[in-house]
Amino acid sequence: MELRNLGRSGLRVSAVGLGCNNLGGRIDLAASHRVVEAALEAGITLFDVADIYGRDSHYGASEEALGEILGSRRNDIVLATKFGMKMNDAGTLMGASRRYIMQAVEASLRRLCTDWIDLYQLHTPDPLTPIDETLRALDDVIQSGKVRYIGCSNLAPWQVVQAEHVGREIGSNRFVSCQDDFSLITDGLRCHLLPALEAYGLGLLPYFPLAGGLLTGKYRRNTAPPADSRFGRFARLGNPYLNDRNFDRVEQLEAVARGHGHSLVELAFGWLLAQGPVASVIAGATRPGQVQANVAAGSKRLDPATLAAIEAVLAR
Repeated sequence: MELRNLGRSGLRVSAVGLGCNNLGGRIDLAASHRVVEAALEAGITLFDVADIYGRDSHYGASEEALGEILGSRRNDIVLATKFGMKMNDAGTLMGASRRYIMQAVEASLRRLCTDWIDLYQLHTPDPLTPIDETLRALDDVIQSGKVRYIGCSNLAPWQVVQAEHVGREIGSNRFVSCQDDFSLITDGLRCHLLPALEAYGLGLLPYFPLAGGLLTGKYRRNTAPPADSRFGRFARLGNPYLNDRNFDRVEQLEAVARGHGHSLVELAFGWLLAQGPVASVIAGATRPGQVQANVAAGSKRLDPATLAAIEAVLAR
């Protein structure tokens, strides 16, 4: 497994990471154990979770499952988690204030059965808390030894730039990474976020690299999603991915894949890993076979001709 530096930091992460949002929630503990073992065996070192994951069972279930499964293997991985989203129905456990960060980090450490978190990430912007308060609090948890590095997720590009400059002004540790929805379907970040990441040396951790499964080819135009699929389970909520524009793009990308001897999944991973700021592609899984397929796809590097053909599709 290729290892890459996460942005300007010295933190090294595997080029394919495991998204742990299914652990302890969508899949039970036994199935979660099989997925984690498959990831370890495949050389994945970055395990990304969040305090909110597993909420269909109960808030924190995914962190609890991962902490129980890792055991002595904790020292072998880069453990990343996130905070900030609503952790109770009352809305009293959320945000990025100093008060909440101090509480949230202790709760995650307990659930994860660990003394430290390698990458602690602000999961979503908090409009009620000034970014300097958030950064000062995160700097303190780094100084305490409970966190090694900090990152952010789902921030607007201007918020990423603001955090960088505020961190410089106050002399605190700054974000080393951003985690965002980025794929061959949701590629708009290239015009706005990627230039900022390149300018300030932040790494990018794309999530939903397969656009919720659309880039696996299992969804088809004018055909209902399989009942057990991600889109099938949440069909009642509507889906921004399943539209004619995206199906057109998938069909064009499938043609590129066939013409250049790749699978569509290899195109999805290979293109992301060819983007400069990308350190690791975060992919979830519910079965060991999915982990193995993601790792195999992430090991295939695309040649310039293939990348040029992809760019021609994205430009349409």
